[in-house]
Amino acid sequence: MDNLRRRADALAAVRAFFAARDVLEVTAPTLRPYTVTDVSLDSLSVGEGFLQTSPEAYLKILLSLSAPSIYSLGPCFRADEVGRLHNPEFTMLEWYRLGFDDAQLMEEVAALCDVLLGSADYETHAYADLVNRVPESDVGPDIAGSERFDRALARLPRGRHFIVDYPAEQAALARLRSDRQDVAARFELIIDGVEIANGYWEETSSAVLEQRFANDLASRREQGLPEPELDAEFLAAMRWGLPDCAGVALGFDRLCMLAAGKTSIEDVLPKWR
Repeated sequence: MDNLRRRADALAAVRAFFAARDVLEVTAPTLRPYTVTDVSLDSLSVGEGFLQTSPEAYLKILLSLSAPSIYSLGPCFRADEVGRLHNPEFTMLEWYRLGFDDAQLMEEVAALCDVLLGSADYETHAYADLVNRVPESDVGPDIAGSERFDRALARLPRGRHFIVDYPAEQAALARLRSDRQDVAARFELIIDGVEIANGYWEETSSAVLEQRFANDLASRREQGLPEPELDAEFLAAMRWGLPDCAGVALGFDRLCMLAAGKTSIEDVLPKWR
């Protein structure tokens, strides 16, 4: 019961935070006929479609139809994700701010985390700088870039850290910086070694997005992974036009875990066992 009360208080605090900023809450569907192409994500398929890995596509469709700044707070699903920081069903907070860039959204992410965790300082690190700090003796010549990054994260001290300027090949759905096409306007927030949020200054070109999805499918084919049908509803909305905005997905269960001083999301999930 204490866990349920703490969780209810956190949910209320999130909703109050966005109400004060005039950001509209919407209920995103958890079941749609389409899923993501992202190679790093495995979807759960059911008879009528897919349980959603995030509300991103639905929220962006609404934005293309002239919705204001919006957020969704609810369940999402990912296959084969079980562990201290993972559960097949989890709660995601995702929001989009019209007219924001990634720097402005980072400030808002920090403000929300301060509400739930208490105020603290935040350090910002460029992806390349962080990776380059890892001694060669720790990685060796055969370590892939992604593993080097993981080792760089493991070396971060406790505290709150924003990682910015991800390599262009890791842009996902973020735009590339106009002054530096080799890096993306993407950030992640790491708190005490836990990945909490992943945000973008959103790419708005439908042609760019379609090419990235095609690249995803090609990678899936090479790796022998399922190749989902492209999300026709989302692509139609992107061709109609996504307004200039920044968006972020935040792991609500992980934030509750940190707020409660726990080390596993199992300790804060609304379970009866």
